[in-house]
Amino acid sequence: MNLRLATALLSLTVVGCAPVDGDPSQPLPDSASSDLGSSAPASTEASLADSVDGVANQAVDDTVIYERDCGTYIRQDEVDAVEAINQQLLQTEDPEGQDLETSFVGGVINVYFHSIQNGTAGAISDAQVRSQIAALNTAYGPGGWTFVLAATDRTNNSSWYRAGDGTTAERSMKSTLRRGTADDLNLYAINCPNSLLGWSTFPWDYRTDPVDDGVVFLYSSVPGGSAAPYNLGQTAVHEVGHWLGLYHTFQGGCYGSGDYVNDTPAEASAAYGCPTNRNTCSSTGKDPVWNYMDYSDDSCMITFTTGQGNRMDSIWATYRYGK
Repeated sequence: MNLRLATALLSLTVVGCAPVDGDPSQPLPDSASSDLGSSAPASTEASLADSVDGVANQAVDDTVIYERDCGTYIRQDEVDAVEAINQQLLQTEDPEGQDLETSFVGGVINVYFHSIQNGTAGAISDAQVRSQIAALNTAYGPGGWTFVLAATDRTNNSSWYRAGDGTTAERSMKSTLRRGTADDLNLYAINCPNSLLGWSTFPWDYRTDPVDDGVVFLYSSVPGGSAAPYNLGQTAVHEVGHWLGLYHTFQGGCYGSGDYVNDTPAEASAAYGCPTNRNTCSSTGKDPVWNYMDYSDDSCMITFTTGQGNRMDSIWATYRYGK
């Protein structure tokens, strides 16, 4: 990921479903977009050139995923620099002076779901969109979060379908389709290049680049998709965790502040599959392989910690709510 996060904060002067008519498996007109979930129509551009940023955009079958790989990556020294500023900015009390851990728990998040196709490739049914929203609510509901599907649009654009992180194609896609403000979630379901399952912006990125805000993820990772064992909807859950301010559980390895959450045991590296007895940093307990912010199979991802919930609440109040 282009490390916009460090640049955004370090530059601060303060001490980043409505059904579509017809069968979604049928090809849409080139660069056509359908949006029946809101009175405000989404616009789309004419098709881009067939090659953007060196990516050939011929019709492509499902990306083969051998193991989870998230494009939301940041080095520990940059995390530490960002968090030094974060700790000064994070709100621990609401405007009435109450503790956010008890007065500001979760929130309602409107979701704009953008399905990008290349002809028939990448088609996602309305039922799968609803199932993806349900997966988000299952994961985040215990923390008081509710995700509401505000609108769905479908666009046929071969360049956007294979857009890489930080590319011209991604910028064009988001500039055209993104809706809402800092507390609205935009999901872009595409055929991620380089075997990535997805990537996300962080909450503090929004101040300097609101257009870029959102989550991009592999369309076949939705519930019922073909990206097994990553097809239960947990890729979007994982990336939304970044969108709400969480790092990977293995951030920083066994040393230092790691993911800046006290109750996630330190972890030397990402976990794959579901190695329940894995313990790579023996002094802190078994690795959090059940956590949504690890790299385990979808069926293994079942929990956030209390500390992660508190961090999301505080980050939400500081960077997203009402912004």
